Formats: sequence, structure tokens, C-alpha cells
Amino acid sequence: MPDLLGAYVERLDVIGNISLDLTRYPDHRGGARLGGAALFLSLAATKAGRRATPVCVLGSDLAHLPETPELDTLDWSARLQAEGTSTTFDLAYDLQGELVSVRTDYGVAEALTEHALGHVDTYPRATFHVCCRRPLDVAAVLGLLVQTAADFSVDFFLPSAEAMIRAASPWLPAATTLFVNAAEFQLLDQAVDCGTLPEVVVTDGPRAAVVRRFGHQVASAVPPPHAAREVSGAGDTLAGTFLAHRLRGATTARALAEATAAASRYVAAPPLPIPAPRRG
Repeated sequence: MPDLLGAYVERLDVIGNISLDLTRYPDHRGGARLGGAALFLSLAATKAGRRATPVCVLGSDLAHLPETPELDTLDWSARLQAEGTSTTFDLAYDLQGELVSVRTDYGVAEALTEHALGHVDTYPRATFHVCCRRPLDVAAVLGLLVQTAADFSVDFFLPSAEAMIRAASPWLPAATTLFVNAAEFQLLDQAVDCGTLPEVVVTDGPRAAVVRRFGHQVASAVPPPHAAREVSGAGDTLAGTFLAHRLRGATTARALAEATAAASRYVAAPPLPIPAPRRG
């Protein structure tokens, strides 16, 4: 048991969705791909040197993901396998990479809250990141994390950010780090006193990302320029990279520089294909 105990203490447990995505752009970029904040954030953290596990619910159509060679660096021990279809997102962007519309079928992710609460009960000393997205009951999950005095960080998704920030607001001052984009920061500033928040990372696409600590800017970094092929998942990549470096002892400035560089590389790389199930 001591080895298992040490293993989960040294990892990042990412509560969120893994999905089948369709992205659309006016210039015909995009297409079908793997998605989900829990996947992108866990992959980025792992690549940056922090073991990570997605606390997610996989449908029958993605049951084979843990066997996929490109994803075998992840710790899949916190997944729940369920009968039914995985979450799907249909995401439309404009040419500047701003999300225009989203259509969602949550599928088996409707069971995510119950699964996440059970996981927190089992591993209260773990370090958590909560992707505050529907259909997760963020009040229940964040309330339990605060009750157990767990270390946790959070992020949001713009289409649901106003409601999720409002639901999460009583517990946000207890979070180690919040990740928001510029539009979400405006919503955050309306819901809570940002001077009470220990660390907020604010991104703004290709423009400078900044870190605010108790309302004061303490670091900034401009992402290296790369032509964007796919922007969905860039924020998750930045968050996972930042958390991994901070958890390994990097300064805030160094972690932000590494995170913006990783996100910039991500948007220029090919998207994750949906792997075919193994035969035999």
C-alpha cells in the first residue's frame, strides 16, 4: 500500500470529460478528433513531467483508449467505463479562433459527478484539477474538495462559464490556481473579489498571458507565434503544462513561459485522431 499511496500523491487527478469532437472553421479546417479537457490537460501535464490521470467516464465507443499507444503515457486508473456513448461536441469557430457555437451530447458523462465524488472520497490527499464544465455539479465537487482540505485548481469553458463561475464562486478562494481566458476573467471579476484569489492565469489567444496573485500581476508571457491549425484544447494544454511545472517547483514566470510555448506548439500540430479499436 505505501507505494500506491505515494503514486497518487505524486500525480494530478483531472476531473472532466473525454469526448468525440467535431471542429469547424470557415476556411474548412477542423474535422473529427479526440477531445475533452480532461484528456488534453492530462496529456500536457504528463508531457511536462507530472503523472496525470483523467477522472472521467468513457462510453463503449472509447473503451479502447487506454490501449492506444499514443495515450499509454497516461494513468487510466481513475476512469469509469460505462455502457453507452461518450460525450460529443460540435464546435464552430471563426477565423480568429473564437468559439461561435457549440452543440453537445453528454452521453455517459451524466455519471461524472457521482464518479468524481467517489474518487475524491477515496483519494482525499490527491492533487486535483476540476474542469468546470457541464454536466459536472461543480458545487458538490468543489464543496467536497474544500471540506477535505484537498489541493485543487479549476478552469472554465466560455459557453457555460457564467453559470459555472457563479456556482463555483463560494469555493474559488480556496483553489490554488484558476485558469480563465480574457472573456471569462470579466465574468469572474463580476462574481468574486479577485483580490481574494491566490493565483489566476488569464490567457488571451495569441496575446500575452498573465498571472495575477491576489489581484496583482506577477508574471506575463507572450506565446511564440505559430500558425493555428486547431485551437480547441489550447487552453487545456496551457493549464496542464503550467500546473506540472508549478508542482515540480518551477517559478511562476518559468511555468507560464513553458505553458504558453506548449499551447503555441499545440495549435500548430495535427489534432488527435480518433483511434480505431484493436482487433483480436
